[in-house]
Amino acid sequence: MGPRERRALVLLGGLAVAGHFLLAVATAPGSAPGALAIFDPATDGDPLAHRDRSIELARPLVAGERIDADHAGAEDLGRLPGVGPALAKRIVADRESHGAFGGIAAFDRVPGVGPALLAKLGPHLRFGGRPAEATRVAGEGQVDLNRAGVPELDALPGIGVTRARAIIAFRDSVGPFRQLSDLRRIPGLSAALVERLAPRLAIH
Repeated sequence: MGPRERRALVLLGGLAVAGHFLLAVATAPGSAPGALAIFDPATDGDPLAHRDRSIELARPLVAGERIDADHAGAEDLGRLPGVGPALAKRIVADRESHGAFGGIAAFDRVPGVGPALLAKLGPHLRFGGRPAEATRVAGEGQVDLNRAGVPELDALPGIGVTRARAIIAFRDSVGPFRQLSDLRRIPGLSAALVERLAPRLAIH
């Protein structure tokens, strides 16, 4: 037997050993040897249903199809163009923390969502929720600094989206506002602006 034949036999032997090892690992606990557990009935359920769900999630959006950003889960949001699994999870986490988006204007509060992506997503999104009513608590027109999201803060005169995001970032990093004068610690918010906004603001 020549060197080439010996190498071929060694390779075949190695493949056989590897195959037996993988078979042992893939065999479900308590099942007969050789019984491969491709689906765990306790977690995956019907293999056909699992297959159908995988096909559904991989299916690109069709013309006119829209995903409800206020109710969809991370899997469905991941079907949107330009939105991968990580961004889809951030969208859900932001919605759970700050409430429903209620419209495309509030959607860019999610880290990683910018003007270019918003333009791409616009035709594929719909919003079935409304911003939490709890953001207005102390009377008509007043906004709670510790509960408001970007849309409510943006609507205040002199604030805008950039300052609204700065207010929320300050609140998330430092903690709840204790008094209106805390706003003066945020760059871009002058004492005069805070004083002018005071009748429109509340802290709870």
